Amino acid sequence: MFVRHYIILTIATIFPLGICGTIDEGVTKLSSSSQPDEIIPPLGLLPIPWPQDNPYTKEKAELGRILYFDKRLSSDNTISCASCHNIPCAYSDCRSIAIGIDHSKGTRHSPTIINAAYSPHLFWDGRASSLEEQCKGPVANTNEMSKTKDVHEAHRECAARVRAIAGYRPMFKEAFGHEDITMDDIAKAIATFERTVLSGNSPWDRYVAGDRTALTEQQRRGIQVFKKALCSFCHADSNFTDNKFHNIGIGMDSPDPDLGRYVITHEKLDWGAFKTPTLRDVEHTAPYMHDGSLKTLEEVVDYYDKGGIKNKNLHPLMKDLHLSAQDKKDLVSFLMALSGEGWKNFKEPTKFPK
Repeated sequence: MFVRHYIILTIATIFPLGICGTIDEGVTKLSSSSQPDEIIPPLGLLPIPWPQDNPYTKEKAELGRILYFDKRLSSDNTISCASCHNIPCAYSDCRSIAIGIDHSKGTRHSPTIINAAYSPHLFWDGRASSLEEQCKGPVANTNEMSKTKDVHEAHRECAARVRAIAGYRPMFKEAFGHEDITMDDIAKAIATFERTVLSGNSPWDRYVAGDRTALTEQQRRGIQVFKKALCSFCHADSNFTDNKFHNIGIGMDSPDPDLGRYVITHEKLDWGAFKTPTLRDVEHTAPYMHDGSLKTLEEVVDYYDKGGIKNKNLHPLMKDLHLSAQDKKDLVSFLMALSGEGWKNFKEPTKFPK
């Protein structure tokens, strides 16, 4: 247990009260946390919520980093986690739609894992409730990393491939206390690493903390546009997401649209709804939306300005915004002020266990 200062952030005092709640801007508070001393998030982020059954250790995080980049987790040794969530694309994928094993084309754009530690739901449709659960998904997906359709068999095969690599055994022994490598342990290690991929100490965070020179004049104007356009109602709190699911119309003009969260819950309000993505480092995670259909931030702003694609479950805040050309430039400039530090600290391993 340790105590440290951190800045409690939201956009509450700059933006009006929205559906996502508020916390005072720039208020420094003391917080106690069970978070280990080794990982202190950058300015603007809350303590990492480590699971009780998967606490942080540096050995586990390092093992997870190597596994994250190791293509031998896939059935044919061609795809790793980093194939679709890579560093040059800010742990997203510069492709519109992910490409997996045997050049299989997926169905959605790969979202960034930056600050995924704070997300209670993973995947665009929220079907995983933890990073550990999320890690297991691609390993058993025939569009991603597996040639085996049976989920349990795919997991057994993955664990067997890793278990057969002698160099991994002492690393698992150090991280978990045993060499009997399981899919659960593989997922826990990767999830531990992913929780350390953070973005904070952005110009916005420094501005909120009191440095009024951290933002340009245009970016400060962009704050007002962010407020006027009601972006803050969904892109709220320290990670600029409400972690909820909304139908904003993307792809709803297709004859067979992706129904998103509805496929998981079968709730009418989830029809065509997808998770609100973080805006942290959004300038580096193009293309945008669950289908990768918008290539630039300018296209994203134009889409919202037009009120989205009309459909039976379109979010009520999706309306024509009538932003001026200058408004749009200011808003994009502000979004770029959310680019931070931390996620660039890692590199792909040059050598892997043998």
